[in-house]
Amino acid sequence: MGQIPLYPLRFAPIYQYRLWGGRRLGVILSEPPPGSDPIGEAWILSDREDHSSLVANGYLKGRTISEVMKLFPEQMMGKLTSRFDRFPLLLKFLDAREMLSVQVHPSDAQPDLIPSGETSKTEAWVVIEADEGSKIYAGLTRGTTAGDLKQSLASSTVEDHLAGIVPKPGDAVFIPAGTVHTLGGGVVVFEVQQNSDVTFRLYDWGHVDAKTGQPRPLQVDDAIRCIDFSESTGGLVRPDVESTTPVMREKLFDCRAFRVERFHGQAPFPVGAGGEPRVLVCIDGSGNVEYNQIPHAIARGDVWLLPAEVGACVFLPSGEMTLLEIAIPE
Repeated sequence: MGQIPLYPLRFAPIYQYRLWGGRRLGVILSEPPPGSDPIGEAWILSDREDHSSLVANGYLKGRTISEVMKLFPEQMMGKLTSRFDRFPLLLKFLDAREMLSVQVHPSDAQPDLIPSGETSKTEAWVVIEADEGSKIYAGLTRGTTAGDLKQSLASSTVEDHLAGIVPKPGDAVFIPAGTVHTLGGGVVVFEVQQNSDVTFRLYDWGHVDAKTGQPRPLQVDDAIRCIDFSESTGGLVRPDVESTTPVMREKLFDCRAFRVERFHGQAPFPVGAGGEPRVLVCIDGSGNVEYNQIPHAIARGDVWLLPAEVGACVFLPSGEMTLLEIAIPE
């Protein structure tokens, strides 16, 4: 089966209940969430044992990305094959109607806090929608110490030590591992992160889970051990304009774990690259990814994975659109 040629792969979202979530992701994504519970996250590309994304098109429809990675390792990953046995990024949309917990993820400097099979966790957000009064916190105020944080936990004044951002659509926020962060108050973001689910909660705003009637557990000691108290490289990022024709092309993030570019306009433009996988996420508008003269429709909220074997394609907008392209650095 490994000799069968691959093609652009679309994946179905995996909706996740979160007590701080809302119902806005059903409007942004083409598939509505189930039930009426608050939905905080839609995992749109996930190669994890507990939640593995399903291919939604072509002859591989119904297969998980985990199965596809095992069946077609070189065709999927190309020059990156020897480095990864699972897809190394986890992509999500977040609907934070209320504040998330104040949290931090471990870096490679804390290997004893990273369970076997997991990695450190650097992530980044692109703001899609932001209500008046919404908030993003990324990093600590200058000079904050571990002692300051512990004292603020006792007095419920943690917010005084968090570096705040008033978000607006289009903002790009970088959260390297070791950075204290949270967001909420009616903000929707796209998130790209390393494929890790290791999170330590520092503070949870007094939330009580309606399903259990209990507050969620905190991991204060481990969280503080993870925090990088030096000058943070996280926070609001100024996009780097790389070109303006045929469409606006901006570099948003470029780190060891991922590289993200944003395209905006309505003229056709190239996407993908030979010998390595790329991921396309439509943030606004719609269009088609054309491969081997076959168009693959992409709408707002859709994610398409271009396997390494697919290489370069052409994106044909249906009008004004915004598209993210995500690469994995060598």
